[in-house]
Amino acid sequence: MNNRIKDFPVSERPRERLKEVGVENLTDKELLSIIIKSGTKEKNVNELSLELLKRYELIDLKEISWNQLKHIKGIGEVKAMELVAAIELGKRVLLRENKKLEKLENAKSIWEGTKYLFIGLKQEYFYSLYFNNKQELIKKKLIFIGTINSATTHTREIFKEAYLVSATSIICLHNHPSNDTTPSKADIFFTSHLMRTGQIQGIPVVDHIIVGEESYYSFYEHKDILNL
Repeated sequence: MNNRIKDFPVSERPRERLKEVGVENLTDKELLSIIIKSGTKEKNVNELSLELLKRYELIDLKEISWNQLKHIKGIGEVKAMELVAAIELGKRVLLRENKKLEKLENAKSIWEGTKYLFIGLKQEYFYSLYFNNKQELIKKKLIFIGTINSATTHTREIFKEAYLVSATSIICLHNHPSNDTTPSKADIFFTSHLMRTGQIQGIPVVDHIIVGEESYYSFYEHKDILNL
């Protein structure tokens, strides 16, 4: 088997393809191949990239660690660190792009600016967005993964981070993998508890948004459901 990219036809080499058709038209495998750079004696870089995509869905790479990647034969520590650094840089670009959200009460703009975080996820991810007194986003933090089932524990983690970054308000987000954004009883109970805690702590939780691919549910827009 021919394992050297330089022996491939020019039209099939990822870097040459990038020059010819533009980075936005490359496949996921080709983009990974450019970052990984080289393969092994057994596998060329294209085959190594394909193996990685078979092992992990692309969306899963968003949260993967270099320590997980380094154990894949052909990746190693250096390539693992380069890969997670590239992924983190991409995440930060998206975060900077959406850093100044229009207004805290504008749930639609917040949903549109953050729904990329939840694309393709198969379980619930819960994020908190922390804002300063100018309504500028200070930090985004993944608080937990999984169904909301421990209001006390999760609430403590949300406000601990708020104090660390000196936030003056918070907006919470979580997805429903089914894309049905109707709040569950647990969602309603947790949000009610969360907003009451915010009132006591002096750091208001302005909204809790349930995210779907095509729609959202804003507790701010349905305040009466919380009986606050």
